[in-house]
Amino acid sequence: MVAVAGFAAGWASADEASVRQALRARIPPNMVIESVTRVPFAGLYEVVLDGEIVYTDEKAEYFFGGTIHDIRTLPPRNVTQERLNQMVVNRLTEARELAIKRVRGNGARTLFTFEDPNCPYCKALQVELAKMDNVTIYTFMLPILSQDSVEKSVAVWCAKDRAAAWDELLSRDVMPKSGMSCRHPLEQIAAIARRFQIQSTPAIFLGNGTLIGGMRSAMDIEKAFAATAR
Repeated sequence: MVAVAGFAAGWASADEASVRQALRARIPPNMVIESVTRVPFAGLYEVVLDGEIVYTDEKAEYFFGGTIHDIRTLPPRNVTQERLNQMVVNRLTEARELAIKRVRGNGARTLFTFEDPNCPYCKALQVELAKMDNVTIYTFMLPILSQDSVEKSVAVWCAKDRAAAWDELLSRDVMPKSGMSCRHPLEQIAAIARRFQIQSTPAIFLGNGTLIGGMRSAMDIEKAFAATAR
């Protein structure tokens, strides 16, 4: 862990472009530099490298992984986790059209889930989500268990009412009746899952990007929402 106590007196002389150029010359060509951003601490740059946050100096002579905490606040802010959460929010928000959308009550709060239709924990989660109100749920189908999971996911996506088809499948194991085939976003969703190292289902993210894990009760999810509101 790297703890940084305060702001530097001045900005580093380098800029993001020069740091990127220097770093590019020193790392393997197959590694993707997604972004380089100066952070408000002396001579330090955040680099998103192949989907992971690392840090480097202004000459790109060293880089390191780890977590930065801003200890000027109580409790200390986990700066790295905040940036990771924001990356998740940005990507999942952009990808909402790939998800099944369900709105409960006024839909004021947001959940993102990754689920497999054959996953028993996803079916249990369905029961818990049905207990919740005032939430918008975006479910990304991630059929990782079997080919049957893929076929069910495609059938749901091609159904006239995707939300109803998903609810029927998860709650009652009833397949959509249309039998239609269509273009689907499963490969795009799988790429997002790889991007955020999602390897099992369900995976649940709050609307602020916080990963709260796998199967959770409605009460646990409500507690997580309450904690982020403080």
